[in-house]
Amino acid sequence: MLLIKNAEVYAPASIGKKDILICNEKIELIEDNIEGLPGNCRVMDGEGLLLAPGMIDQHIHVTGGGGEGSFHTRTPELAMSEMIRGGITTAVGLLGTDGITRSVENLYAKTAALNEEGVSAYMLTGAYGYPGPSITGEPDRDILFVKEVLGMKLALSDHRAPNVTPEQLMQISSRVRVAGMLSGKPGVVVLHMGDAPEGLEPVYEVLEMSTLPIRNFRPTHVNRNKVLLEAGYGFLEKGGYVDYTCGMKGQPSPGQCIAEAAKRGLPLAHITISSDGHGSWSSYDEDGTLLDIGVSGVDSLYKELRLMVKDLGMSIEDALGYVTSHVAEALDMYPKKGCIKEGADADMLLFTEHLDLHTVIARGTVMMEGGVLKKMGTYES
Repeated sequence: MLLIKNAEVYAPASIGKKDILICNEKIELIEDNIEGLPGNCRVMDGEGLLLAPGMIDQHIHVTGGGGEGSFHTRTPELAMSEMIRGGITTAVGLLGTDGITRSVENLYAKTAALNEEGVSAYMLTGAYGYPGPSITGEPDRDILFVKEVLGMKLALSDHRAPNVTPEQLMQISSRVRVAGMLSGKPGVVVLHMGDAPEGLEPVYEVLEMSTLPIRNFRPTHVNRNKVLLEAGYGFLEKGGYVDYTCGMKGQPSPGQCIAEAAKRGLPLAHITISSDGHGSWSSYDEDGTLLDIGVSGVDSLYKELRLMVKDLGMSIEDALGYVTSHVAEALDMYPKKGCIKEGADADMLLFTEHLDLHTVIARGTVMMEGGVLKKMGTYES
Protein backbone atom coordinates (compact mmCIF):
# COMPACT_ATOMS: atom_id res chain seq x y z
CA MET A 1 0.00 0.00 0.00
CA LEU A 2 1.02 3.59 -0.63
CA LEU A 3 -0.46 6.67 0.99
CA ILE A 4 0.21 10.09 -0.55
CA LYS A 5 -0.58 12.88 1.90
CA ASN A 6 -1.34 16.57 1.47
CA ALA A 7 -0.95 16.84 -2.32
CA GLU A 8 -2.89 19.45 -4.28
CA VAL A 9 -4.98 17.20 -6.52
CA TYR A 10 -6.06 17.85 -10.10
CA ALA A 11 -8.37 15.04 -11.14
CA PRO A 12 -7.87 16.71 -13.72
CA ALA A 13 -10.32 19.30 -12.28
CA SER A 14 -8.98 20.77 -9.05
CA ILE A 15 -10.38 19.04 -5.95
CA GLY A 16 -8.06 20.66 -3.42
CA LYS A 17 -5.58 19.18 -0.97
CA LYS A 18 -6.21 15.46 -0.40
CA ASP A 19 -4.74 12.21 0.87
CA ILE A 20 -4.79 9.34 -1.62
CA LEU A 21 -4.50 5.66 -0.70
CA ILE A 22 -3.24 3.23 -3.37
CA CYS A 23 -3.72 -0.52 -3.05
CA ASN A 24 -3.35 -3.34 -5.62
CA GLU A 25 -2.72 -0.95 -8.57
CA LYS A 26 -5.91 1.02 -7.85
CA ILE A 27 -6.87 4.25 -6.11
CA GLU A 28 -8.64 2.88 -3.07
CA LEU A 29 -9.56 6.04 -1.17
CA ILE A 30 -9.46 9.83 -1.54
CA GLU A 31 -10.09 11.83 1.63
CA ASP A 32 -9.09 15.07 3.28
CA ASN A 33 -7.16 13.07 5.89
CA ILE A 34 -6.45 9.33 5.98
CA GLU A 35 -5.04 7.82 9.19
CA GLY A 36 -4.87 4.53 11.08
CA LEU A 37 -3.28 2.40 8.37
CA PRO A 38 -1.05 -0.65 9.06
CA GLY A 39 2.68 -0.18 9.48
CA ASN A 40 3.56 -1.77 6.13
CA CYS A 41 1.84 1.10 4.29
CA ARG A 42 4.39 3.47 2.84
CA VAL A 43 3.62 7.17 3.37
CA MET A 44 4.75 9.71 0.76
CA ASP A 45 4.68 13.40 1.64
CA GLY A 46 2.95 15.35 -1.16
CA GLU A 47 3.11 18.72 0.61
CA GLY A 48 3.85 21.47 -1.92
CA LEU A 49 3.31 19.13 -4.88
CA LEU A 50 0.57 18.98 -7.53
CA LEU A 51 -0.90 15.54 -8.19
CA ALA A 52 -2.45 14.74 -11.60
CA PRO A 53 -3.40 11.70 -13.69
CA GLY A 54 -0.64 10.01 -15.66
CA MET A 55 -0.53 11.11 -19.28
CA ILE A 56 -1.92 8.90 -22.05
CA ASP A 57 -0.05 8.99 -25.36
CA GLN A 58 -2.24 7.42 -28.03
CA HIS A 59 0.33 7.59 -30.83
CA ILE A 60 3.77 6.09 -30.07
CA HIS A 61 5.85 3.98 -32.42
CA VAL A 62 6.97 1.67 -29.63
CA THR A 63 8.89 -0.60 -32.03
CA GLY A 64 10.28 2.36 -33.97
CA GLY A 65 8.83 4.02 -37.04
CA GLY A 66 9.96 5.65 -40.21
CA GLY A 67 12.71 4.38 -42.47
CA GLU A 68 11.90 6.48 -45.55
CA GLY A 69 15.61 7.32 -45.97
CA SER A 70 16.66 3.65 -46.33
CA PHE A 71 17.53 1.06 -43.72
CA HIS A 72 19.88 3.21 -41.65
CA THR A 73 16.99 5.62 -40.90
CA ARG A 74 14.90 2.99 -39.10
CA THR A 75 14.19 4.60 -35.74
CA PRO A 76 15.00 2.75 -32.50
CA GLU A 77 12.58 0.93 -30.23
CA LEU A 78 11.07 2.76 -27.26
CA ALA A 79 12.62 2.21 -23.83
CA MET A 80 10.24 2.22 -20.88
CA SER A 81 12.34 4.82 -19.05
CA GLU A 82 11.58 7.30 -21.84
CA MET A 83 7.87 6.98 -21.09
CA ILE A 84 8.48 7.50 -17.37
CA ARG A 85 10.70 10.54 -17.84
CA GLY A 86 8.00 11.96 -20.12
CA GLY A 87 5.20 11.40 -17.59
CA ILE A 88 3.46 8.82 -19.81
CA THR A 89 1.86 5.93 -17.93
CA THR A 90 -0.34 4.62 -20.77
CA ALA A 91 0.74 4.21 -24.39
CA VAL A 92 -0.98 3.12 -27.59
CA GLY A 93 1.58 1.68 -29.99
CA LEU A 94 1.25 1.56 -33.76
CA LEU A 95 3.20 0.99 -36.95
CA GLY A 96 4.21 3.78 -39.32
CA THR A 97 5.32 4.00 -42.93
CA ASP A 98 7.16 0.71 -42.62
CA GLY A 99 4.59 -2.06 -42.24
CA ILE A 100 6.86 -4.52 -44.04
CA THR A 101 10.05 -4.91 -41.97
CA ARG A 102 8.12 -3.83 -38.84
CA SER A 103 5.45 -6.41 -38.07
CA VAL A 104 2.29 -6.27 -35.98
CA GLU A 105 3.53 -9.42 -34.24
CA ASN A 106 6.59 -7.48 -33.11
CA LEU A 107 4.35 -4.59 -32.10
CA TYR A 108 2.23 -6.95 -30.01
CA ALA A 109 5.33 -8.39 -28.33
CA LYS A 110 6.58 -4.92 -27.41
CA THR A 111 3.12 -3.94 -26.14
CA ALA A 112 3.06 -7.05 -23.95
CA ALA A 113 6.58 -6.31 -22.71
CA LEU A 114 5.65 -2.78 -21.63
CA ASN A 115 2.67 -4.15 -19.72
CA GLU A 116 4.93 -6.70 -18.01
CA GLU A 117 7.41 -3.97 -17.10
CA GLY A 118 4.72 -2.05 -15.23
CA VAL A 119 3.13 0.60 -17.46
CA SER A 120 -0.09 0.22 -19.46
CA ALA A 121 0.15 -0.39 -23.19
CA TYR A 122 -2.30 -1.01 -26.03
CA MET A 123 -1.90 -1.09 -29.81
CA LEU A 124 -3.51 -0.56 -33.20
CA THR A 125 -3.48 -3.15 -35.95
CA GLY A 126 -2.70 -2.15 -39.55
CA ALA A 127 -0.19 0.39 -40.82
CA TYR A 128 -0.09 2.88 -43.73
CA GLY A 129 -1.06 0.38 -46.39
CA TYR A 130 -4.23 -1.45 -47.34
CA PRO A 131 -4.77 -4.28 -46.84
CA GLY A 132 -2.65 -3.64 -43.78
CA PRO A 133 -0.72 -6.17 -41.72
CA SER A 134 -2.61 -8.00 -38.98
CA ILE A 135 -2.03 -10.76 -36.45
CA THR A 136 -5.01 -12.96 -37.31
CA GLY A 137 -5.20 -12.12 -41.02
CA GLU A 138 -8.02 -9.58 -40.67
CA PRO A 139 -8.01 -6.28 -38.74
CA ASP A 140 -11.49 -6.78 -37.31
CA ARG A 141 -10.50 -10.19 -35.94
CA ASP A 142 -7.45 -8.61 -34.30
CA ILE A 143 -9.70 -6.09 -32.55
CA LEU A 144 -12.17 -8.77 -31.52
CA PHE A 145 -9.78 -11.44 -30.27
CA VAL A 146 -6.58 -9.66 -29.16
CA LYS A 147 -7.18 -7.84 -25.87
CA GLU A 148 -4.62 -5.08 -26.44
CA VAL A 149 -5.83 -4.10 -29.94
CA LEU A 150 -8.15 -1.07 -29.78
CA GLY A 151 -8.58 -0.17 -33.46
CA MET A 152 -6.87 0.12 -36.81
CA LYS A 153 -4.30 2.45 -38.35
CA LEU A 154 -4.53 3.67 -41.97
CA ALA A 155 -2.87 6.47 -43.93
CA LEU A 156 -4.96 8.96 -45.90
CA SER A 157 -4.21 11.88 -48.23
CA ASP A 158 -0.47 11.18 -48.22
CA HIS A 159 1.99 10.34 -51.00
CA ARG A 160 2.85 7.22 -48.94
CA ALA A 161 -0.81 6.28 -48.44
CA PRO A 162 -2.52 3.33 -50.20
CA ASN A 163 -5.05 5.65 -51.93
CA VAL A 164 -8.11 3.71 -50.81
CA THR A 165 -11.41 4.64 -52.42
CA PRO A 166 -14.28 6.01 -50.32
CA GLU A 167 -16.02 2.66 -50.81
CA GLN A 168 -13.02 0.80 -49.42
CA LEU A 169 -12.72 3.22 -46.52
CA MET A 170 -16.40 2.70 -45.75
CA GLN A 171 -16.02 -1.08 -45.73
CA ILE A 172 -12.89 -0.95 -43.57
CA SER A 173 -14.51 1.40 -41.07
CA SER A 174 -17.72 -0.62 -40.86
CA ARG A 175 -15.84 -3.82 -40.03
CA VAL A 176 -13.65 -2.08 -37.47
CA ARG A 177 -16.68 -0.47 -35.83
CA VAL A 178 -18.56 -3.78 -35.52
CA ALA A 179 -15.47 -5.49 -34.07
CA GLY A 180 -15.25 -2.72 -31.49
CA MET A 181 -18.89 -3.11 -30.59
CA LEU A 182 -18.55 -6.87 -30.18
CA SER A 183 -15.43 -6.60 -28.02
CA GLY A 184 -16.31 -3.53 -25.93
CA LYS A 185 -13.52 -1.42 -27.46
CA PRO A 186 -13.51 1.94 -29.26
CA GLY A 187 -13.12 0.24 -32.67
CA VAL A 188 -11.80 3.39 -34.34
CA VAL A 189 -9.88 3.95 -37.55
CA VAL A 190 -6.91 6.17 -36.73
CA LEU A 191 -6.08 8.12 -39.86
CA HIS A 192 -2.54 9.29 -40.44
CA MET A 193 -3.23 12.50 -42.35
CA GLY A 194 -0.74 13.63 -44.97
CA ASP A 195 -0.27 16.81 -46.98
CA ALA A 196 -2.27 15.86 -50.08
CA PRO A 197 -4.87 18.52 -50.98
CA GLU A 198 -7.91 16.23 -50.58
CA GLY A 199 -7.37 16.18 -46.82
CA LEU A 200 -10.45 14.91 -45.00
CA GLU A 201 -12.68 14.81 -48.09
CA PRO A 202 -12.62 10.98 -48.35
CA VAL A 203 -13.99 10.81 -44.80
CA TYR A 204 -16.77 13.26 -45.61
CA GLU A 205 -17.69 11.16 -48.67
CA VAL A 206 -18.00 8.08 -46.46
CA LEU A 207 -20.15 9.97 -43.97
CA GLU A 208 -22.43 11.09 -46.81
CA MET A 209 -22.82 7.62 -48.32
CA SER A 210 -23.22 5.65 -45.07
CA THR A 211 -24.66 5.79 -41.57
CA LEU A 212 -21.25 5.44 -39.93
CA PRO A 213 -20.86 7.88 -37.02
CA ILE A 214 -18.18 10.53 -37.31
CA ARG A 215 -16.74 9.23 -34.02
CA ASN A 216 -15.49 6.19 -35.96
CA PHE A 217 -12.72 8.26 -37.60
CA ARG A 218 -9.75 9.67 -35.69
CA PRO A 219 -7.58 11.89 -37.88
CA THR A 220 -4.16 12.66 -36.43
CA HIS A 221 -1.35 15.08 -37.43
CA VAL A 222 -4.18 17.52 -38.23
CA ASN A 223 -1.90 20.50 -37.48
CA ARG A 224 0.64 19.56 -40.17
CA ASN A 225 -0.49 22.31 -42.61
CA LYS A 226 -2.89 25.24 -42.68
CA VAL A 227 -5.44 23.69 -45.03
CA LEU A 228 -5.69 20.46 -43.02
CA LEU A 229 -5.81 22.42 -39.77
CA GLU A 230 -8.79 24.40 -41.05
CA ALA A 231 -10.46 21.18 -42.19
CA GLY A 232 -9.88 19.83 -38.70
CA TYR A 233 -11.78 22.74 -37.17
CA GLY A 234 -14.65 21.88 -39.50
CA PHE A 235 -14.44 18.25 -38.42
CA LEU A 236 -14.70 19.32 -34.78
CA GLU A 237 -17.70 21.50 -35.58
CA LYS A 238 -19.48 18.46 -37.02
CA GLY A 239 -18.85 16.50 -33.82
CA GLY A 240 -15.69 14.66 -34.82
CA TYR A 241 -12.50 14.09 -32.85
CA VAL A 242 -9.09 15.41 -33.90
CA ASP A 243 -5.61 14.69 -32.62
CA TYR A 244 -2.84 17.30 -32.74
CA THR A 245 0.78 16.19 -32.92
CA CYS A 246 3.55 17.77 -30.88
CA GLY A 247 6.63 19.18 -32.54
CA MET A 248 5.33 19.82 -36.06
CA LYS A 249 8.10 21.95 -37.56
CA GLY A 250 6.94 25.35 -38.76
CA GLN A 251 3.32 24.67 -37.78
CA PRO A 252 1.16 25.77 -34.85
CA SER A 253 1.67 23.84 -31.64
CA PRO A 254 -1.24 21.80 -30.27
CA GLY A 255 -1.77 24.44 -27.59
CA GLN A 256 -2.05 27.19 -30.20
CA CYS A 257 -4.55 25.09 -32.16
CA ILE A 258 -6.59 24.55 -29.00
CA ALA A 259 -6.60 28.27 -28.26
CA GLU A 260 -7.99 28.94 -31.75
CA ALA A 261 -10.59 26.18 -31.37
CA ALA A 262 -11.69 27.77 -28.07
CA LYS A 263 -12.13 31.15 -29.80
CA ARG A 264 -14.38 29.48 -32.36
CA GLY A 265 -16.50 27.81 -29.69
CA LEU A 266 -15.66 24.29 -30.86
CA PRO A 267 -16.06 21.17 -28.64
CA LEU A 268 -12.72 21.13 -26.84
CA ALA A 269 -13.43 17.76 -25.20
CA HIS A 270 -13.02 16.19 -28.66
CA ILE A 271 -9.41 17.37 -28.94
CA THR A 272 -6.46 15.18 -27.96
CA ILE A 273 -2.69 15.55 -28.18
CA SER A 274 -0.08 12.89 -28.97
CA SER A 275 3.68 12.76 -29.44
CA ASP A 276 4.21 10.55 -32.51
CA GLY A 277 7.17 9.41 -30.40
CA HIS A 278 9.85 7.27 -32.05
CA GLY A 279 8.35 8.01 -35.43
CA SER A 280 10.54 9.77 -37.93
CA TRP A 281 9.67 13.28 -39.00
CA SER A 282 10.58 14.05 -42.58
CA SER A 283 10.35 16.79 -45.20
CA TYR A 284 10.25 16.46 -48.97
CA ASP A 285 10.67 18.79 -51.93
CA GLU A 286 8.04 19.22 -54.64
CA ASP A 287 9.14 16.16 -56.63
CA GLY A 288 8.96 13.91 -53.53
CA THR A 289 12.71 13.79 -52.81
CA LEU A 290 13.52 13.36 -49.11
CA LEU A 291 15.22 16.48 -47.77
CA ASP A 292 15.47 15.91 -44.04
CA ILE A 293 14.66 13.24 -41.49
CA GLY A 294 14.81 12.86 -37.70
CA VAL A 295 13.22 11.14 -34.70
CA SER A 296 10.39 12.45 -32.51
CA GLY A 297 10.71 12.14 -28.74
CA VAL A 298 8.01 11.01 -26.33
CA ASP A 299 8.85 13.84 -23.91
CA SER A 300 7.12 16.28 -26.27
CA LEU A 301 3.77 15.59 -24.55
CA TYR A 302 5.10 16.83 -21.22
CA LYS A 303 6.81 19.79 -22.92
CA GLU A 304 3.52 20.75 -24.59
CA LEU A 305 1.69 20.58 -21.26
CA ARG A 306 4.20 23.00 -19.75
CA LEU A 307 3.99 25.28 -22.79
CA MET A 308 0.19 25.45 -22.58
CA VAL A 309 0.32 26.48 -18.93
CA LYS A 310 3.45 28.64 -18.83
CA ASP A 311 3.42 30.30 -22.26
CA LEU A 312 -0.23 30.21 -23.36
CA GLY A 313 -1.77 30.93 -19.98
CA MET A 314 -4.06 27.89 -19.75
CA SER A 315 -5.06 26.68 -16.31
CA ILE A 316 -3.44 23.44 -15.21
CA GLU A 317 -6.76 21.63 -15.06
CA ASP A 318 -7.73 22.71 -18.58
CA ALA A 319 -4.34 21.80 -20.09
CA LEU A 320 -4.27 18.40 -18.39
CA GLY A 321 -7.48 17.25 -20.06
CA TYR A 322 -5.90 17.10 -23.54
CA VAL A 323 -3.34 14.51 -22.40
CA THR A 324 -5.44 12.65 -19.80
CA SER A 325 -9.24 12.63 -19.54
CA HIS A 326 -10.00 13.63 -23.15
CA VAL A 327 -7.81 10.80 -24.43
CA ALA A 328 -9.27 8.27 -22.00
CA GLU A 329 -12.81 9.21 -22.98
CA ALA A 330 -11.98 9.08 -26.71
CA LEU A 331 -10.56 5.56 -26.27
CA ASP A 332 -13.37 4.34 -23.98
CA MET A 333 -10.93 3.98 -21.06
CA TYR A 334 -12.54 6.51 -18.75
CA PRO A 335 -12.78 6.36 -15.71
CA LYS A 336 -10.28 3.49 -15.52
CA LYS A 337 -7.66 5.84 -17.00
CA GLY A 338 -7.21 9.59 -17.32
CA CYS A 339 -8.50 10.69 -13.93
CA ILE A 340 -7.95 10.64 -10.19
CA LYS A 341 -10.98 8.80 -8.83
CA GLU A 342 -11.61 6.00 -6.38
CA GLY A 343 -11.47 2.74 -8.33
CA ALA A 344 -9.36 4.19 -11.16
CA ASP A 345 -5.94 2.80 -12.02
CA ALA A 346 -3.26 4.32 -9.82
CA ASP A 347 -1.49 6.15 -12.67
CA MET A 348 -0.43 9.57 -11.42
CA LEU A 349 2.15 12.31 -11.62
CA LEU A 350 3.46 14.66 -8.95
CA PHE A 351 4.74 18.05 -10.11
CA THR A 352 6.48 20.87 -8.31
CA GLU A 353 4.74 24.24 -8.29
CA HIS A 354 6.84 25.13 -11.36
CA LEU A 355 5.53 22.03 -13.19
CA ASP A 356 8.82 20.17 -12.97
CA LEU A 357 8.07 16.43 -13.04
CA HIS A 358 8.84 15.10 -9.56
CA THR A 359 7.29 11.63 -9.24
CA VAL A 360 5.67 9.12 -11.62
CA ILE A 361 3.45 6.28 -10.39
CA ALA A 362 2.19 3.66 -12.84
CA ARG A 363 -0.35 1.03 -11.78
CA GLY A 364 0.49 1.80 -8.16
CA THR A 365 4.27 1.39 -8.49
CA VAL A 366 6.62 4.33 -7.98
CA MET A 367 8.59 4.53 -11.23
CA MET A 368 10.31 7.87 -10.58
CA GLU A 369 10.63 9.84 -7.36
CA GLY A 370 12.23 13.21 -6.78
CA GLY A 371 13.23 13.25 -10.44
CA VAL A 372 15.20 9.99 -10.07
CA LEU A 373 14.18 6.85 -11.97
CA LYS A 374 13.31 3.97 -9.63
CA LYS A 375 12.41 1.42 -12.30
CA MET A 376 13.59 0.94 -15.88
CA GLY A 377 13.00 -1.51 -18.68
CA THR A 378 14.37 -5.05 -18.43
CA TYR A 379 17.59 -4.41 -20.37
CA GLU A 380 18.16 -0.81 -19.33
CA SER A 381 21.09 -0.24 -16.98
